[in-house]
Amino acid sequence: MTRLLLAGSASADTQLANKLRQQGYDICAATERSSPAANDLTTAEVVVYGARDGELGFFAELPDLPIIVLSRNPDPRAVVSAMKAGATDYLVRPFSNDELFASVENACKQSAHNAMQPNDNSVLASMLGDSPIMQKLFERIRRVAPTQTPVLIEGEIGSGKELVARAVHASSTRSQMPLITMNCSAVPEALQEAELFGDSGGTITPRNPNNRGGGARATEHSGLIEAAHKGSLFLDDIAALTPSSQAKLLRVLQSGENRRLGSTNAQPADVRIICASQRDLSKIVTNGAFREDLYYRLNVVSLIPPPLRDRGKDRIRLAEHFLLRSARKLGRSATTLTEEAIAAINGYNWPGNVREMENAIERAVILASDTHITPELLAIDLASQPVTENSADADPNISLEDYFVKFVTENQDQCTETELAERLGISRKSLWERRQRLNIPRKRTRKRAPRRT
Repeated sequence: MTRLLLAGSASADTQLANKLRQQGYDICAATERSSPAANDLTTAEVVVYGARDGELGFFAELPDLPIIVLSRNPDPRAVVSAMKAGATDYLVRPFSNDELFASVENACKQSAHNAMQPNDNSVLASMLGDSPIMQKLFERIRRVAPTQTPVLIEGEIGSGKELVARAVHASSTRSQMPLITMNCSAVPEALQEAELFGDSGGTITPRNPNNRGGGARATEHSGLIEAAHKGSLFLDDIAALTPSSQAKLLRVLQSGENRRLGSTNAQPADVRIICASQRDLSKIVTNGAFREDLYYRLNVVSLIPPPLRDRGKDRIRLAEHFLLRSARKLGRSATTLTEEAIAAINGYNWPGNVREMENAIERAVILASDTHITPELLAIDLASQPVTENSADADPNISLEDYFVKFVTENQDQCTETELAERLGISRKSLWERRQRLNIPRKRTRKRAPRRT
């Protein structure tokens, strides 16, 4: 059972402790309100710290433990200071139970006390995957991680891009320094530059439409690039960066220096950039919405976490992992997948990938009236999904062309060309072109009933 240490003002928060106990965590409270004593940290795996303003100095005294800071201060400067001091996450009160539980769960994954595979990194070891395509990804991560090269992670929604970024950082020479994360699409465009590069205090904030006096002069604060100094900066959804932010980021990569907004002085910026995009950046570059020079700077090494439908037997291993975790989290008895549920999991395309599976499993555990998880509880509708060339029932080691030949030859006697194309998720023209290229003779179409006169 994971042991959480409540420290600072959180040590006296009985409501917080009860919520976490209900999720199956072992809770202990620090004996000292200002800073956890050494004996409090002996068996702790995660520290949940209720911070007052300025109470961050004790971080340096802690061992290598994930720390979640709970605070009522929403100031971005406080967030940056906490992250620079070593916090894993920063939650602003009031926060929802889901936010708290997700933060604790993520921190548990990062705990230095988590089981590690010999001679391997704990984050990389925690990534489940025995399929050949995942083993290739792991090997690529191991090769690129020790370098200082920027990394571009491209993949579908829910495929695990952030987990790949964390594995790269944790396996690198910068692993003892912070990994700072920014979701570019979640930061308003007008605030992106200040958030990323910092503000000298001399700039004017955007005009408030409800304030006739216009914008106010910004206060001085550091940005996330400064917070990630000597560490790594993960920019999720990099395509959402404004053109101005793109230009400044390119300057940081080229010169190794960062200049706050409104400042004439540049500061050293020793930071490794890891970025991710669910959209094809090369196409965005072609459309002129992303700088070509920045794209080539970022795309030195590309990592692509595969979609779940291409991961073969990993699907069931992941499902069983999420099943065990959800049952433990919800305080339920051990549950099992029925044979029908296993078949449904293997036959479903999982357009939302690992994230969709995790949510489906948790929902099934909540709704289950006994210990058996059925396809109905998973809410998987196989009949409504198109059969594609990447269909999950295909052999994970078969090539796309071989699968195409196999599917067409096995189904063309029962289907018209239109039906074949629809089931493959392509146009009739594409079907015809691939037939020609792969030399698959077209069978005579089924005889139509005589027209009515």
